[in-house]
Amino acid sequence: MTLAAIGAVGIPPFRPSDFDHGDVHPATGRVFVAHTAGDSVEVIDGERAVHLQTIPGCRESSGVLCAHDGTMVFAAARGAGDVLVIDPDSLAVLRRIPTGPRPNGLAWDRRRRQLLVADVGDLTVRLLDPRSDPIDEPVRMPGRPRWCVHDPAADRFLVNIREPACVALLSSGPLAPAGCWPVAVAGPHGLDLDHGRGLAFVACDGGAVCVHDLRSGGEVGRIAIAGAPDATWCDVERRLLYVAIGDPGVVDVVDTAAMAVREQVVTEPGARTTAFDAVRRQLVVFMPRACRASFYRER
Repeated sequence: MTLAAIGAVGIPPFRPSDFDHGDVHPATGRVFVAHTAGDSVEVIDGERAVHLQTIPGCRESSGVLCAHDGTMVFAAARGAGDVLVIDPDSLAVLRRIPTGPRPNGLAWDRRRRQLLVADVGDLTVRLLDPRSDPIDEPVRMPGRPRWCVHDPAADRFLVNIREPACVALLSSGPLAPAGCWPVAVAGPHGLDLDHGRGLAFVACDGGAVCVHDLRSGGEVGRIAIAGAPDATWCDVERRLLYVAIGDPGVVDVVDTAAMAVREQVVTEPGARTTAFDAVRRQLVVFMPRACRASFYRER
């Protein structure tokens, strides 16, 4: 197999820009991405490769997350201190929920229907109910939080901490510290899980993906990558991990069975934001210089 480009779509304003995290609404294939430079969320039809809409009013937009049940999309407005709740069908903003000063990372607890928000301003995490105000008091992190995920099997959240390099664990209900895994490489950033194999993939600024056992937290593998990563997505069925690296501008495709980089796909300098559609099996890479979304599939 090889990861091949299959198409692209331009994104307004069609000039060099900046994007942050993206995600895919599984039922429709709509791709939502934080357009940081545009203070907006961009929506793309992933099946037809067409730009659908710009959702304004998301100041310094950072994290974007589609709820697993497909009923809501969340967007963190780092410049406004709130999270937008978006209807994935009408694309209307249903409400804004005040958070800490600079919300960034997002993770969804599907059982309790609660959203974890990691804040890079006050270095905390807090739980939100999309229908009401924050649920619990914020929990202080040991350092700057980055991306985060929910582990439903263990009923907990995992949060990457840049420094000290570690993965912070928090119980889902009530929200409380539940341990910490030291990470051997500097700057944990991108994070995704393979629940079936019990693995956590921690992509680090130090140029490596550290693979941790979800039970013990111990490192069970380490893969060298081309540079400091950002967005990281696991294709569980194919046992692949897509790691976007803005400098030099590549996606490292990691074979998680062999624990090695299978291939390196050139994108463009600064392309650090991706979204993975597990239903349609395609990776979307956001190109800041070209201001477009490029689509890739395994062939």
